[in-house]
Formats: sequence, structure tokens, C-alpha cells
Amino acid sequence: MAAAEAVSRKRRPKGHFAAAAGRAKRPRGSGRQLEAGMRGILITCNMNERKCVGEAYSLLGEYGDLLYGPEQFSDKEERLSGSEREEDEDDVEAALKKEVGQIRASTEQKLRRFQSVESGANNVVFIRTQGIEPENLVHHILKDMHATKKKKTRVILRMLPISGTCKAFMEDMKKYTETFFEPWFKAPNKGTFQIVYKARNNSHMSREEVIKELAGIVGSLNPENKVDLNNPQYTIVVEIIKNVCCLSVVRDYVLFRKYNLQEVVKSTKEDKQQNPSSLTEEQNSKVVEPETKEEKSSEEVNQEKKSQDEIDAEPKGNDGLTV
Repeated sequence: MAAAEAVSRKRRPKGHFAAAAGRAKRPRGSGRQLEAGMRGILITCNMNERKCVGEAYSLLGEYGDLLYGPEQFSDKEERLSGSEREEDEDDVEAALKKEVGQIRASTEQKLRRFQSVESGANNVVFIRTQGIEPENLVHHILKDMHATKKKKTRVILRMLPISGTCKAFMEDMKKYTETFFEPWFKAPNKGTFQIVYKARNNSHMSREEVIKELAGIVGSLNPENKVDLNNPQYTIVVEIIKNVCCLSVVRDYVLFRKYNLQEVVKSTKEDKQQNPSSLTEEQNSKVVEPETKEEKSSEEVNQEKKSQDEIDAEPKGNDGLTV
């Protein structure tokens, strides 16, 4: 009898250990996945996603408190008083509806300012944000690190704000970006721009088609919007993961080394020649304006070589590209 019970305890249904292994490998944020409609911060890392999430919480929490004040938590759960319970006893359906509403309200109160969700790609972490502007927060972090040259992370590589997400299909992207781009590019607003594109775990999108269509939309909003691959005022970031398209329009993309936290703290000669976008447009244009035709020719050659080096350094296939 005892032997039979021991044998039955040892047996496990097929898939039991595979399912357990899958749960063990699942990164933080499991159960929540990146989807259309989210805003947040997309972070790339070097092989260690769990440590990356910890660094992200620490860094974002530090600067989030500085910009928006300490995060307020509310654990209060509204409970029915004794008299209310007695009144609702005769109406079970009403009581159930009220309880569901209370649970939902309590859940909303406990939503964190920063919450990790599954990105759908290896070495990529997505931190969903609540009640903040991700582009302003990330720009502030990079501006501070660029000025102080103080390294604050070990495994985080790039930190990109994601101001909007939609389904990664051309028609959805066109419809979404016609409105999304308006604050930066719709007349009377205008600016120089470039588009950087990267796709992960997605093979149905055409890099050339996406860039062509989005550049056309920017041009239709104001014909004075012009492409600048060397030092644009705005960089349109397009990050596609599976069937989700993540979008943002960022400043100082070149100055802040493609929003790379490891590179932005390094001192280079270019830092002495460029300043953050807090300067006026006229001042920024003077920084890169050549004085003579001879200097201009030399500068163009250097910039073309630099642009080619950056393209060669990007992963091939569906990886980064600038128009």
C-alpha cells in the first residue's frame, strides 16, 4: 500500500516540469505584456534583464521623485458598513456589482508610477509609466548624466521614452501617427528630423516602407519640415516588437549618443562643440554651421564617414536605420 502511494506521488502529468521551468524563467512583469495603448520607457540591456529591471526602478524612482515629488501610495480599501450590508442582502446582484467596483478601484489606487511588463523580446525591458511624461523624464536623466559624467547604471544600455503605441500594421501606424506627430510637426510647428527604426521578432513590416510613409506624413503636416541626418532637432524613434509599434519623438538624440546611458557619460570633443536643446534653435544652428566652403566640404566628408560608421555598427536585417 505504502509502495503504491509512493509511486503515485512520483508520477507527474506530461508537461508538468516544462510548465514549471517556463514559470521559473519568466522575467519580472510576467502576466503583463506590452500592448497597444501603453506608454512608458523601453530599455535595452546586456543579457541580465532581472538586474536591468532593478536598475531601472532605482534610476527612474530617483529622478521621478525629483521631478514629480515622492510617489503617493494608498492602501485604503473601501468597505461596506454594517447598515449597507444589511440593505444589500436582499439584492445579491447589486452587492456583487458593488464589490467588483470596490476591487477595481482598489487595484487602480495601487498602480505604481513605474511598472515592468513583458516586452516580447530578449534583452529588452519595458517599464510602463503612470501619470508622467516619459520623454521629459528620460531627457532630464540623460541631460543630467551628460553634464555630470556620472555613471549610474551597469547593465542598462539604451533608455528610450515611448510616448505612444499602436498595432504594428502599416494602416494602423499611418492612422495613429497622423495625430501623434501633430505637437511637433503640424503647422505652425516645424523642425528638422530623422527617423530611426528597429524591429524585433517581426518579419511582416518593411523598413523602407515604414520610413517612407512616416516621412511623408511629417511632410504633409508642414512642408517646411526637413530631413537632417547629421544634427536634427527631432528624432522619430520607431521600435517594433512583435505586433506592437512603439513611437516617440525625442530631442538631442545625437548629442546624447542615441540615448545610450553608457556612452553619454564619456567625455568627447564633440561635447564641447554641442549643447543640449535648452539653447535656442538659432544657437544650435550656429554650433554646426561651417564658416567657409573649404571647412564645409571637410565637415561633410567627416559627417558622411561618421554616418556610415554608425550604420555599419547597427545590427543588420530589421535593425536601426535613419532616413
